[in-house]
Amino acid sequence: MTHSLYLRYEILRTFRNRRFLLFSLGFPLILFVFVAGSNRHASLGGIPFPLYYMTGMMAWGTMVAVVASGARIAAERQQGWTRQIRITPLSVRTYFGTKVASGYLLAGLSILVLAAVGIAVGVRLSAGQWLTMTGLLLVGMVPFAVLGIMLGHLLTADSIGPALGGITSVFALLGGAWGPLFGGGVLLKAAKCLPSYWVVQAGKTALGGHGWPAEAWIVVAVWTAVLWLLATSVYRRDTARV
Repeated sequence: MTHSLYLRYEILRTFRNRRFLLFSLGFPLILFVFVAGSNRHASLGGIPFPLYYMTGMMAWGTMVAVVASGARIAAERQQGWTRQIRITPLSVRTYFGTKVASGYLLAGLSILVLAAVGIAVGVRLSAGQWLTMTGLLLVGMVPFAVLGIMLGHLLTADSIGPALGGITSVFALLGGAWGPLFGGGVLLKAAKCLPSYWVVQAGKTALGGHGWPAEAWIVVAVWTAVLWLLATSVYRRDTARV
């Protein structure tokens, strides 16, 4: 099986999963339309409310999109498909890379759809600001992509769905996707240690015309490195039993 053929298979499989499309595209879009549409003239955290909420829904939708690779991995493990893949010329790097690429494709679609609706609601950003915000969103998804791979080799196909839904919802909530949860103090400092917090702040960062502070890059890098080590360990333990 070639890389391009396997990638095409993954893309088709992803877009045929209606429940997954509903959670990654439908719910964030519906919430944004109802909430931001009725608060289009308000502001939150020093930025227009539609921009803040659009970024929050983008963060939630893209998190769901990239971690969902874990659900596909868990299902393939249960069906024995993973074992078949390992005896083909398809490398492990290509296998995981394809999973992440299909997740990022759907994440990009979620960003495009919400951006189009955001513009209709009244979000106004320059081309450079749109690019900055999108770039930060995609970079902030790296640790969640690794998390999806780890959970795919750790959980069963029956348990991974609720686990992924709960984990992404908690990250989105604590990161402020539905509105700032903490106004200051120790709890806000704790929230800033989560990659989801900085993903939600991508809209504010773009509006200010600058990039993430060093703290944000450190948080994303540390989470990625730690999760990568855990995912590697879980993968080796899982494959040792095959």
